[in-house]
Amino acid sequence: MNFDAALDAALQRLHDEGRYRTFIDIERRKGHFPQAVWRRPDGGEQDITVWCGNDYLGMGQHPAVLAAMHAALEATGAGSGGTRNISGTTIWHKQLEAEIADLHQKEAALVFTSAYIANDATLSTLPRLFPGLIIYSDELNHASMIEGIRRNGGAKRVFRHNDVAHLRQLLEADDPAAPKLIAFESIYSMDGDFGALAEICDLADEFGALTYIDEVHAVGMYGPRGAGVAEREGLMHRFDIINGTMAKAYGVMGGYIAASAKMVDAIRSYAPGFIFTTSLPPAVAAGCAASIAFLKTAEGQKLRDAQQLHARILKMRLKGLGLPIIDHGSHIVPVHVGDPVHCKIISDMLLERYGVYVQPINFPTVPRGTERLRFTPSPVHDPKEIDRVVAAMDALWAHCALNRAELTA
Repeated sequence: MNFDAALDAALQRLHDEGRYRTFIDIERRKGHFPQAVWRRPDGGEQDITVWCGNDYLGMGQHPAVLAAMHAALEATGAGSGGTRNISGTTIWHKQLEAEIADLHQKEAALVFTSAYIANDATLSTLPRLFPGLIIYSDELNHASMIEGIRRNGGAKRVFRHNDVAHLRQLLEADDPAAPKLIAFESIYSMDGDFGALAEICDLADEFGALTYIDEVHAVGMYGPRGAGVAEREGLMHRFDIINGTMAKAYGVMGGYIAASAKMVDAIRSYAPGFIFTTSLPPAVAAGCAASIAFLKTAEGQKLRDAQQLHARILKMRLKGLGLPIIDHGSHIVPVHVGDPVHCKIISDMLLERYGVYVQPINFPTVPRGTERLRFTPSPVHDPKEIDRVVAAMDALWAHCALNRAELTA
């Protein structure tokens, strides 16, 4: 086989479909987020505003987080030195897990290197703990959940997105004695819609199923202490396993699950994705714990309120321009484009002409024909920044409507 030719063909397919991913080289500046510097391909530099980051509240720049990381770094050095089982468990890891367990009002928590690994490792391990387990998965679940369910070797059922009636049909069709688990998300990040939390919990109670919720895009953002949508709705006690991340609203890195002490102990003891992975650097764990602790406070609520306000303002103003906004009431602002080539070109023009960085979202992240620009306002995207992005979208959208030839050139 000509391996080079095969690689060329695979990459060319992505170029032909208009969904080849280009990395934008940016340099974040401490204390100036969402401002950054774009290192252009021609070697030049350009000041830009980041409008597509997952550091939803700007906590990656927060003094409390940076101070905790500096203190841990000075105290212990860079890496953890091993897996959690072999010299890689430190006081900072234990403090972080205690903060997470308290956040979700669970007996215990377990930290992974990312929420992707937390989902994959946990969902792929559960059938070993519960032989014959059937997992019922929302069709729009994140790739990490899909991969974990696929790899576990157990039975799975996929229900239509947020379709509780379809989920009921699937549950009713299976053996009542079989162990069951329902896995879904609280916020689906590409459309910004919410999961049917209460209804799914009711079905789980009726059919004796465990509940697994991914709160990755909600932790830090919703609820009086930032524990997510389940906290906001008063439903945390009804979820057996909660998955979250420290890489989005908390502004650092890592993922976790929170559950009963027995559940956490079992996952800790059986999941290869946890057992054989070097633990987070202590400084990272310290920063995560500081961020979670801060966002539990009234000051954290002020950030959440400001972020929600800016998201509402941006949606209202983009709708006022007649743009096709997807609005489900969350903090995420998707603008539907519907074509990968057009989406990429609009993104490039926003960056090059207006200094607005918003990455195109194409297949396989979203279905073909639903390509979009996904804006993520933060508390520090002030009114002046909102004015700038609205003016850019207004000029660019009108320009593109009148000059389709440029979009397909």
